[in-house]
Order: sequence, then structure tokens, then C-alpha cells
Amino acid sequence: MKTILATAYAVNPYKGSEDGMGWNMILQIARFQKVIAVTRENNEPKIAQYMKENPSKLYDNIQFEYFDLPYWMRFWKKGGRGAMLYYWMWQRGIVGFIQKKGFVFDIAHNLNFHNDWTPSYLWKLNKPFVWGPVGHHPKIPTQYLKDYNRLQHLKDLLTWRIKQFFWNSSTDLSKAINKADHIFCMNSEVHQVLEFDKEKSSIMPSVATQDFGFISNYKPEMFSVISAGRLVALKGFDLTIKAFASFINQLNAEERKMTELTIVGCGPELSNYKELVLELNIEENVQFIEWIDRVDLMRKFKVSSAFLFPSHEGAGMVVAEALSFGVPVVCLDNAGPGEFIDDKCGIAVKHQDYDDTVTELAKGLKKLYTDKETFAEMRINARKRFESHFNWQIRGKQLKEVYQKVVS
Repeated sequence: MKTILATAYAVNPYKGSEDGMGWNMILQIARFQKVIAVTRENNEPKIAQYMKENPSKLYDNIQFEYFDLPYWMRFWKKGGRGAMLYYWMWQRGIVGFIQKKGFVFDIAHNLNFHNDWTPSYLWKLNKPFVWGPVGHHPKIPTQYLKDYNRLQHLKDLLTWRIKQFFWNSSTDLSKAINKADHIFCMNSEVHQVLEFDKEKSSIMPSVATQDFGFISNYKPEMFSVISAGRLVALKGFDLTIKAFASFINQLNAEERKMTELTIVGCGPELSNYKELVLELNIEENVQFIEWIDRVDLMRKFKVSSAFLFPSHEGAGMVVAEALSFGVPVVCLDNAGPGEFIDDKCGIAVKHQDYDDTVTELAKGLKKLYTDKETFAEMRINARKRFESHFNWQIRGKQLKEVYQKVVS
């Protein structure tokens, strides 16, 4: 049995997204190998609490180690503010920490934050080096920012320019790419911005989820559309709201009473989205839930008819969660959610004019609403898609195969 030295900046068993991914990837490594998991010190309480509440034999294969830079080097970091800068500093500092501890291991694996523009330095440990899954959020197409202020336009442009700078000019990033024995890519766009031999890479989305159960013959009384995520421009909730409005405006009064949209999440655009709902006169059919426990969110998915997610991001944990419950997905045809689904389990709308996009998303909802046979087939296929691509057990097998390859 090999030992994997895995660095995971974000690990929290009680959360989804980045934190949940860090926890579950460590568990999947531990199914077949020993793992020394190095994460931030502030993650220790939640990890210890969860392990106490949820005993598992897998923990015998895991050795957690905690590292942070001195307070004087991180006092300025508050929550998400400064997270990327601190992550880069943490990545540089962790090499010395590992060397000082004298850990014995066979492979070094940088698990998250997933950025393909932030270099890893684990190659300096002179062991086989696995990187990823890494990727990036694409630049939001200009037409989809028309409802946002100029500051959002500038923010998106600046973020993209920073990524381009690292891709084109960072010698540290070039070294990480060249030194990596294997690179896990979140989606197909990674190959478009990084130059490396495709033979030493594979596509492995950073998202997956556990099996919460599936009711194959479930027939909802309400046509319940759900959308979840942080309320920011990247997630495209303006498209969600307008597409839903376009859809229900095609229904009669009785049908509208049996149709609803639930938006789960909070963020800086919340007040704007609530105003948009009022402007479109659909407030009786739309519910905002600003915070919900993850277990309760899973219950919401379980009774949903469709997951409407026109996000511009390169990932999307919630897509995997929706598929696990057999919920068909309506999204944009991009390198994120658009690559996570196929036409058997969802509807992907191509990038086009803003209003045409809204129309096509609404058509997707209408198809699921009116075509009962298609809806039933997509539910079954959504579940199959989860089982073949987004079950955490699949990730464990992928990791095992790559580890065997890089040490052979």
C-alpha cells in the first residue's frame, strides 16, 4: 500500500463545494492507500468533530496534519477576502513544513483550490507529483452581464486578465506544469490555456457527491424548479428568474398555481434578484431561501422536478447533487455544467443573444413540464449519469489508477 501526501487547503466534512470536495477526496484516497492529509489549522475542529460523530475504518488510513503561516503573515485575511493571495503563500510555505516534519510518502498530490493559474510547489519534494483537479471559471460572455453594473464588468475583466498573466508569464506555474507526473483537469478548457502533454492528463471534474437515495417512480404534485448557489453574476440567476418567468407566462392560472421556483443561496445580488422577481410579477411563484442546512437542501432536491442552473462557472457541485436525485438539469452549453450533463439527462442551451438564451431556457422547462415521457426518461438517465460520473466512489477508482501509473 502506497502513501499519498495530499495537500488540501479547504476541508470541512459539514460543507459542500470546495470544503466538501477536500474531505471526500481524502476519503477516496484512503480507500486504497495511506494518506497524510495536510490542511489549514482552522479546519481541525470540524474534522475532529465529524470523525467523532461518524466513525469509519477509513480513518485508520488517514493522518491529518495542520499547517498555517504565522499570524503576522495572515492577519489581513478575513473570510474570502484575500483568500487567493493567502492560498498562494500557503502553497509556498507548506513545502518547508513537510520537509521539516520528515514525512515518508510515495506521491505528492495537490488537491485544491482547483485553480489552473495558481502554481503548486509540491514538485520540490522530489517525489512523483499529481496536480488537481485544476481548472478555471471562463470569462462571462459580455451579453450575459447586461443587467449588471459597470463594476461587475470591470471585476470580471480584471479577474480574467490576472488569470491570463499567470498562464502566460508565471515561471512558477510553468515549472509546476512541467514537473507534474499527472494533471487532473476539471473540464476541457484546461487544455486550451495550459500547454502540456495530454498523455499525462485526464478529465476528472472536481465535483461529485454521495448517494442520498433515489425514488425511481416519483411523480411530483407540483412542478418544482430549484436553483442553488451563491447569488453573484457568475451563477446567472438573472437568467434563471427571467427564464422561469417566460415559462410560467405560457401557463394558465391553474397551472401556475402548481408551479414554483425555489432559489437557495445568498450573496451581493440578492436584493437585485428580489426586485427582478417583483418587476416580472412572479413573486407568488418564487421563494428565496438565504441559508439552509445541507441535509435540508438535499431534501429539497429530492422533491424537485427540474434544476435550472444557467451558470457560467467551470464546475458546479450542485449539478452532481441534482443528478443524484434524478433531477433533470437545464443549463448553458459550456465547459462547466454543460459538460457535466448529456442530452439524455438534461438540456444545454448554447451561448447566444441574451433574450434568445432566456427563451431557450424557458423552452427547456416547458419540455420537461409538458412531455411526461421525456421527463420520466430524463429522471432515470440523470440518476445513471450520477452513478457513472459523479459518485464519489468513481473518484476513488480514478485516483487509484493514476497513482499506480505514476509510480510504475
